[in-house]
Amino acid sequence: MKASVCIDAVFEGLPKPEAMARVRACGIDAIEFWSWWDQDLDEITNAAEEHSLSIASVCTKFISLVDVKCRESYLRGLEESIVAAKRLRCPTLISQVGDLLPGVDRQVQHDSLVEGLREAARLLEGSGVTLVFEPLNDTVDHEGYYLVRSDEAFEIVREVNSPSVKVVFDLYHQQISEGDVIRNATENVEAIGHFHAAGNPGRNELTRGELNYAEIFRAIAEAGYRQFIGLEYWPIESPETGLRVAKQMLDAII
Repeated sequence: MKASVCIDAVFEGLPKPEAMARVRACGIDAIEFWSWWDQDLDEITNAAEEHSLSIASVCTKFISLVDVKCRESYLRGLEESIVAAKRLRCPTLISQVGDLLPGVDRQVQHDSLVEGLREAARLLEGSGVTLVFEPLNDTVDHEGYYLVRSDEAFEIVREVNSPSVKVVFDLYHQQISEGDVIRNATENVEAIGHFHAAGNPGRNELTRGELNYAEIFRAIAEAGYRQFIGLEYWPIESPETGLRVAKQMLDAII
């Protein structure tokens, strides 16, 4: 279990090669970022090679999965994202699912999401890429978003029933949406393909707020999680200060 730094958040506004160099200077060897389609992928892959960095995750194109009318566009975007992920040697694509559709029965939207992910799973087979979809809080950051609670997300994983489709469990979002993050994560760890972490409230460094990240990391490691913890927050202090502290937390578990 090791850190991956979301450079779009922690080093917001900084050119990616410079951000990547600063991540490596903190002793962290993985990064992630959001949109790939508006970036110079050659520049990013060259910087990754120069600094001995892996790319843990990028996002798919932001197209609704709960709206069946958007499914064809979503799947086309996913095909493009798989190609980009393979070019970046990136094992994980992060997907949002879209906003709640007013006036449409929730079960209809749930079923559309499940069927869309089943079709996505067929595209992912043999690619070496896992798709992780994300519940988000609708109280502070994403008003109107469809998927808020982790229990529904885990139910969707079970219904899709593919090793290529899992959940990204964002500890910040789920603390706001439901709390009880250690129990919810550890009891469903086999359905989780990626974690995100930030302090709450504020979405700042892990040491700020009510979440005891040292204990959370220990619990999910003991539950068997061995993949990346994405550090996706906006620092108040220098970025390097918070990153080094987060790395120390993770290193202490190994």
